[in-house]
Amino acid sequence: MSLIDSPIQLASTLLVFLAGLFISLAVGKRLDIPARRTFLLYAWHSLFCFVYTVYAISNGADALVYYMKASNGEFMLSVGTGAVVSIATLFVTGLNLSFLGACLLFNIFGSIGLLAFDASLRAATADKSRLMRLFATLVVFLPSVSFWTAALGKDSLAFMAAGLVLWSAMNMRRRTLIMACGIGIMLLVRPHIAGVMVIALTGSVVIQGKIPFPQRVMLGGVALAATAAMVPFALNYAGVGEDAGAEDLVSYVEQRQSVNTQGGSSIDIASMSLPLQLYSYLFRPMPFEATSVFALAASLDNVVLLFLFVAGGMKVLKRGKHTVESNRAFLWLYSLLTWVILAMTTANLGISVRQKWMFAPMLIFLFISLLGKPRRQSALRRPAQPSSRIIPTEESVS
Repeated sequence: MSLIDSPIQLASTLLVFLAGLFISLAVGKRLDIPARRTFLLYAWHSLFCFVYTVYAISNGADALVYYMKASNGEFMLSVGTGAVVSIATLFVTGLNLSFLGACLLFNIFGSIGLLAFDASLRAATADKSRLMRLFATLVVFLPSVSFWTAALGKDSLAFMAAGLVLWSAMNMRRRTLIMACGIGIMLLVRPHIAGVMVIALTGSVVIQGKIPFPQRVMLGGVALAATAAMVPFALNYAGVGEDAGAEDLVSYVEQRQSVNTQGGSSIDIASMSLPLQLYSYLFRPMPFEATSVFALAASLDNVVLLFLFVAGGMKVLKRGKHTVESNRAFLWLYSLLTWVILAMTTANLGISVRQKWMFAPMLIFLFISLLGKPRRQSALRRPAQPSSRIIPTEESVS
């Protein structure tokens, strides 16, 4: 398979790329991101789309399978892989897209997620030092964020959903529709994670003291009804069964711990404690564990994340205050629940490197919002400088 097979496919590929640029500029404007920064983020993300397509053709990837099914006109009214193939089919057959064109199509979804992630971190560091703002920018430009979310597959849609949910959590009263859209998109590709989102949202509504009690009861009832409807569906999708009990869940976890254990990126999580599983899922591989160029790039990203989590974790222990408004209860509940579930059931670091970006943006936002001091506070605590104005004395007056 080649990137582009005909002049028509070249034209459609350029059309998709330009459409993605205009969509990104429109979304960036809505998120209050400067146009130049939006263009840079889209170009950066698109660069990794090109890198991924070359990598997929050379080494094989699920994206090739999705593209072949879409080229054959397959259309499935289902979630997960079926949803990805169906979306791809509409455009691949309608616009005669090449493999690169199909990847650029899903690159648009990932770019929207990157813009929402960037807007959230910009808000968290808007009143902090230049160094903190540069660090937030460094996190947004980590290669692992864009490499796996820039191609045909579930990761681009899941990352867009996570980014939109994070951004809407900063002002849920005004962004309720965006929150619903984010959960709906996640439901299309990973229903079990969408179920966790709804559970976390329910929990945050119940425990937040700022919401009046009658309103809390009403919202809690609606959220509980949504949870009751979604959780059985998510359990069925995951293969557990909607009537699963505690023993069924334990058996499912044990079964998942033995899946995808072949290959150099596999680890034995069955013999690990939960803290070690959590560490392995989010921060491995480290540079000394890298066995390829791609693993080395991912490991360098993990070093940055580990530094952020250690520094942010110390602030949490000291009960540091967040410097930006958000539904922190929801973000903590969702990210921690998802982290524990995935860490206990994923025995392949190659998969964890991709899937952790469904919840890592939330944790990154929470920790970055704890770090650094607001510039206004720093200015107030700055010692007064001696005035350079000459104050007259009796001698000078005389």
